[in-house]
Amino acid sequence: MSKLKIEHGASKVNLVLLKTNIEDGISQDIELMATWSDNERKYIVNELLRFALTQEEDFQKHKASVATNTARPASVASPTLPPDKSAPVAVSKSDTPPVVRT
Repeated sequence: MSKLKIEHGASKVNLVLLKTNIEDGISQDIELMATWSDNERKYIVNELLRFALTQEEDFQKHKASVATNTARPASVASPTLPPDKSAPVAVSKSDTPPVVRT
């Protein structure tokens, strides 16, 4: 199993707001770890979540499959097929004679 590494004084990252509630005991541990490592709580929370997400193998497999499915260009997903010569040709109702395929 890999180890979680908290760097001292390394809490300079871009953040997105995540509103949630956590247990009081976990909050106290996060505060203690932040004080001990000289980091902000939000940095500690991010590092703990990053560590947990990388350890979950099933999630990592799912993440990889989603990434490959969404990264595939549309031209690759549906190859172009030659026109079907047996399909009927749509004829407009104008005075022009219909186009005949051979």
